[in-house]
Amino acid sequence: MKYRRLGRTGLKVSDLCLGTMQFGWTADEATSFQILDRAFELGFNFVDTADIYSRWADGNPGGVSEEVIGKWLDRGSVPREDVILATKMRGVMGEGPNAEGLSRDRIFKCIDASLRRLRTDYVDLYQLHWPDEETPLDETMEALNDLVRSGKVRYIGCSNYPAWLTMKAMWISDTRGFARFETTQPHYNLLQRDGVERELTATCEDQGIGILAWSPLAGGFLTGKYRKDDPLPESSRAEGIQKRYWNDRSWSTLEVMDAVSKETGAPLPQIALSWLLTRPAMTAAIIGANTVQQLEQIAPASDLELPEPAVERLAEVTEWRAQ
Repeated sequence: MKYRRLGRTGLKVSDLCLGTMQFGWTADEATSFQILDRAFELGFNFVDTADIYSRWADGNPGGVSEEVIGKWLDRGSVPREDVILATKMRGVMGEGPNAEGLSRDRIFKCIDASLRRLRTDYVDLYQLHWPDEETPLDETMEALNDLVRSGKVRYIGCSNYPAWLTMKAMWISDTRGFARFETTQPHYNLLQRDGVERELTATCEDQGIGILAWSPLAGGFLTGKYRKDDPLPESSRAEGIQKRYWNDRSWSTLEVMDAVSKETGAPLPQIALSWLLTRPAMTAAIIGANTVQQLEQIAPASDLELPEPAVERLAEVTEWRAQ
């Protein structure tokens, strides 16, 4: 496993981050514990969650993933100081007009609730899950700064923020002496490049912000589980994949990936992740697993170095062109 600096900080994180959205949903508690244990045996030290994760499970209001991680931390199989723990807030976590958003009141309540569920007194990285157009950005940034000063949060980041809003937040931090975003989480993979590379990559390089890519395997499409001539699995997830990725560019990408796989002996998921980790400003790719076996198949991507011609061929077949 390789490690990189978290943004411009001195903190070192594994370049594969364990995403835990499936904990309490498609992976039960026992399986989630096994995945976490095995991840740290494989060299992971970076775990990402959010307060809303698993909120769609039968009748629960969210927080299940954080609760599972908290119980795992309590077991003590990995010391808390060896776990770089990231979580996010913004979405609905209750009822009433103030049960969502990025107000000062909401941020303070959400961090305390997350800390209770995670059974810890601090999180290493606290992230805004997506923007809140109804709350002044300076109010949000001042609240985050106060959390850093209090010790409840080590570093802050954002997720799903456009480049212009990221820069506005950085300006507020610079002019008012607040803690700054060290990371951003965009939707980024071989087939989803333009939204990041059009403007966000340059912003991150200029400001020293690390990119944490979510959905780096395109919802499973880049694992090769979907093929042009195969019937579509019956699931809402598969239907979403079809709407987004069923096109000639995607099929051509799989053809090139198949060729690279034959040349290198590496499976498609590792190729997709290894390529992504070559991109500018990348800190880590966030990967999820429903089983230990899935995790073990993906983890070697950190140490896989694709030949430069393969990197270029993959970039060429997935190239986007600014209009």
